[in-house]
Amino acid sequence: MLQNNILIIYCHPYAHSFNHAELAAVQHNLHQHRQEYTLIDLYADKFTPVYDQEELRLFHTGQTHDPLVTKYLDLLRNCQGIVFITPIWWNEIPGMLKGFIDKVMKEGPGLSHTVTKTGIKGELTNIKKAYVLTTSTSPTFYLRLFAGNALQKIFINKTLRQIGIKKAQWQNFGHIGDSSLKRRKKYLRQLLQQPFVF
Repeated sequence: MLQNNILIIYCHPYAHSFNHAELAAVQHNLHQHRQEYTLIDLYADKFTPVYDQEELRLFHTGQTHDPLVTKYLDLLRNCQGIVFITPIWWNEIPGMLKGFIDKVMKEGPGLSHTVTKTGIKGELTNIKKAYVLTTSTSPTFYLRLFAGNALQKIFINKTLRQIGIKKAQWQNFGHIGDSSLKRRKKYLRQLLQQPFVF
């Protein structure tokens, strides 16, 4: 029997990247554990991450003229967990994923968040946990200690929390540019075996 409804949000343009190998490992892992999942592949979907004038005009009404935005928000509102798979470019998430957050997270009751007098109230409380799987040219300690720790401090602790996702776990495969085949294979084996608990 299939369990849960997991949403994988994948952000990489190259089908032979290490991120794509991570995606395959996560999909296999979820399948082996009989966890139902849906894949959002932002590049394969040809998602447009930028606002045009009409999309911006509709923002405060909670509406959109982009059918992918409607589809993605519906998936977010009906899942129990998320796995983000993305590279880190220039110390933070890529523009494509930032555009996904910008356009899909609509303001309004029953959407992704509402704005109150005391701040932003997250509406996506159906999402019990997010896993953020990243790769980077920089070593992980450098991102955490010397490059601002944007993934943890901004994307996880602020952005995800503001839309209602209170639990998130970040794991990064750093120093990817000169990583050995042995190290990459070891990490992929770990992804195949680690429990994704939502």
